[in-house]
Amino acid sequence: MQAGKAEQAIPGALNARRAGSAFFMGSVIVRVNLRIFTTEYTEFHGGKRLSYQNSVVLRVLRGYILLVTVTFLFLLAFPLFAETDLKSETSLSLAMSSLPEAKLTFTQSFTFPCFQGDNPLIKDNNIKFDLNTELTPISMNLLGKAAFTPVAFFELSAGGMLGSGWIINLFGSKVYGIGLNRPDANGRTSVDGTAFDGFFGEGHVGGTVQFDLAALVPGEWNHVVFRSYHEIGYKMYSRAEKDMPWFFENDDGENQNGWNYYGSYLAGYRMPIFLDTVALLAEIEKYLYNTPGGDKWGDSLGRWTFGLLANLTFSKKFSCVLLTQFRTLRNYTNYAYGDKDNLFYRYRDLDFNNPRTFSFYRAVLVLNYRLGTNGG
Repeated sequence: MQAGKAEQAIPGALNARRAGSAFFMGSVIVRVNLRIFTTEYTEFHGGKRLSYQNSVVLRVLRGYILLVTVTFLFLLAFPLFAETDLKSETSLSLAMSSLPEAKLTFTQSFTFPCFQGDNPLIKDNNIKFDLNTELTPISMNLLGKAAFTPVAFFELSAGGMLGSGWIINLFGSKVYGIGLNRPDANGRTSVDGTAFDGFFGEGHVGGTVQFDLAALVPGEWNHVVFRSYHEIGYKMYSRAEKDMPWFFENDDGENQNGWNYYGSYLAGYRMPIFLDTVALLAEIEKYLYNTPGGDKWGDSLGRWTFGLLANLTFSKKFSCVLLTQFRTLRNYTNYAYGDKDNLFYRYRDLDFNNPRTFSFYRAVLVLNYRLGTNGG
């Protein structure tokens, strides 16, 4: 559900990593016979018939098994840290939107105090590790992230993601978890993909600057907060070659193997009441592919999303986020969003006199439940 990374902006908010329309559901453990994924695929490139054995999925699944095993062993060893200040938290979140889409995420986090002192700027310094599992009707993903807070107003982070997808039929239309984006004979968008035919990988580094007025003017009603996060990341799909576009989680299909930029800006107010946070959130995503001819369709034009969010806390364990979002879209002279004739995006012509339009994106509800905490 790739609407950006609002979870970077407010704890417990929408965990949105991608800009598309995916339909997500839950986290499960699945037993499979790995041999069924060792099959031959036939593709046509430049008029040539190419056949190859798909061992990529085997490597992906073995990677999943390895990560789950390491995580399980770490959890078994957790009692060894019982006498330290290590804090752990287990949580579950369900996000749903008007697109429609839904996403259930299981998160296990560990926070280690480090380099702390008596100064208010460093008294809460820590390193935090997050392990996330996502399973959707069209994809499943494993995510990991580490964040280091060396001083109260700054944070450094790095993380990654590994996933794959499949195809479902929803209301008579196919919804693709993963696949190549290739134009058909009529120049329309066409998805070339099958279940588990490759894997999606992503890695990123980022930095956060944050400020809370209550740090200078103490008071429970003085929490005017600002947060700015910036990230450089690399995304890839194992089947894609250089400059070849692809879909992930039913997005617009304009991804390529390459670098991306993401940034978010949040200004909000925190209160000691049931409605404990209201905020304005702006996010920007930008491709850094430098695709030949990309100016024609506005490939490097930044994509903005603006939203108003509210966080409601019902108890120490249960809270929810309400989020309404608007976004910018590119204006074309030969195509309009929603056209039945879904022209392949590289055949569209950007309107250079009016390159952007502004429209409603979606309404989102995120339910967060804290399953348990230890330490701290």
